[in-house]
Formats: sequence, C-alpha cells, structure tokens
Amino acid sequence: MTATGSLASPFPPRTPAAAYDDLLARVLPQARERRVWSPADGPLPSLFVSHGAPFTLDDPQWLGDLFDWAGSMPKPRAVVVVSAHWERAPVAISGAAAGTPLHYDFSGFHPRYETLPYVTPDATDLARRLTGLLGRTPVHEFADRGLDHGAFIPLMAMYPAADVPVVQVSMPSLDPGALLELGARLRPLREEGVLVLGSGFMTHSFAVFHRPELAADTTAFDEWAVDALARGDADALTDYRNKAPGAAVAHPTADHFVPLLLTVGAADDPGSAVSAIDRMVMGNSIRSVQLA
Repeated sequence: MTATGSLASPFPPRTPAAAYDDLLARVLPQARERRVWSPADGPLPSLFVSHGAPFTLDDPQWLGDLFDWAGSMPKPRAVVVVSAHWERAPVAISGAAAGTPLHYDFSGFHPRYETLPYVTPDATDLARRLTGLLGRTPVHEFADRGLDHGAFIPLMAMYPAADVPVVQVSMPSLDPGALLELGARLRPLREEGVLVLGSGFMTHSFAVFHRPELAADTTAFDEWAVDALARGDADALTDYRNKAPGAAVAHPTADHFVPLLLTVGAADDPGSAVSAIDRMVMGNSIRSVQLA
C-alpha cells in the first residue's frame, strides 16, 4: 500500500496496533530464544514480502503468519532489505548505527503508528560488507535515514525482539533488470547467514478499493506471477508489463513489484519459490514467497 493518504483500516482495532501489542505479549520470549544461523545450516533463503501498511499491525493473522514464517528458519545474523519506498541512484544504504530512528514515511494514519519503536542493534559490520559488495565507487550511507515502513512493518512481526541487525539498501532504479542484478550481487550474503529480503506487494492496486470487480485483474496477475516463479522465468517477470494479465491494474507503478526481482536475483534456484503467505486483503494479493 502507499505510504501517503488517508486509508481506513480493514481490521478495526480496539486501539491502533492492538494486534501487534498482543503479538509482543505472546511471543517475545520465544522470539528471543530462536536459534541463530550457523554455517551448518547452509545458505538462508531469499524472501519477498508483501509488507502492507501500518494497518498490518492490526491484523493478527498477517502478523502471526509473518512471525511463524521467520520461525521456520534459523534467526539470521543480519538482514539486508530493499523496500519499494526507497529509490535512489547510485545505490545507497541506510544508517547502520544501533537505534537509528525509523523513517515514518506515511501520513493519514493514527498518530500511534508513528511512535511505535523498532530499535535494532548495530549493523556496522553488515554496512561494511555491503559497501564491498556493491561499490566500484563508494556507497553512501545515509546515517540519519532509518528503516522505512516497507522494512520495519514486516520485520516488527518477523523479529519482534528487534535483536537482528538490519541495513536497508536503496533501489537504484525501477527497472526490473536492475533489481535482478542487485539481487545477484547480494546473493553471497546468504551463505554468511544474512537474510536478503525484497519488500513490496504482489499486487498494489488502489483502484480495486473503489471497483471491487477489478479483483479479477489482481487475481489474474497473482496467478500469473505464481506460474512464472514456478518456472523460474526471470525473463517473463522482468517483462511483466507486457506478459502479465492485469498488470496495469495490479501495478500502475513499478515500485511495489520490482523488489520481487531482487529476491529472484538473490536466489540460487529461481524456480524454487514457495508461498509462505497466500491470501487477498482488500482485493490485493499479499502473497509472500521464499526462494532457495
């Protein structure tokens, strides 16, 4: 969903983010005790998550699915995330210092959503590793830019103890091929226990809110994407504008789709996609997938 504009939550809460409060009360001890990745585990998967908007924190099923998904794999040593909400060239990274303030890049929601913390540990080592992987020229660190909602909303549910270092990497452009290449450059991190996460939305249509019949287009696009992923067809995914049914409705802009190409590019096996989350919310697919 967009980060701006007024949008009524489809999950009327007792109080804003009540489902998130409940999740923390229920799972924090378990989250802290999760086993940390070791080399014997082999490479971590690459993930694509449909991140939602602040009202994701009002949906107990969505939060529970994200938490359980993260729990199905070892706790990563660190996370590198590319979000639909940060495009900047040349490629740059977010602040890596412990407790860098979040980037609350949305409006029109209850003020509480802009006060919820997600204070992650120092990620200087990951930032240093990223500059080595990404840069023929120096990679700029925006020291004051924390994680945006495309990063912190899903991570608050996946790793609610906030005990995993995180660095966000900018999208160098909205060209699908550029994201595929960026994913390939990040692929070695998976063998080091670093989770590579593309954060967008499998379909991202506002038109469907006002015209429910357009859900036929978002559904057709979602089914096409599942088939293309199953075939490992990176060429089709890259050319989704011409190949996918319903593309103009499902993705009027590219920003929420192209992080999927990052996930494919970071995978060893582009045809290995498994859907961890598969349902529709407000006429849009929140499908989230992992690849080996």
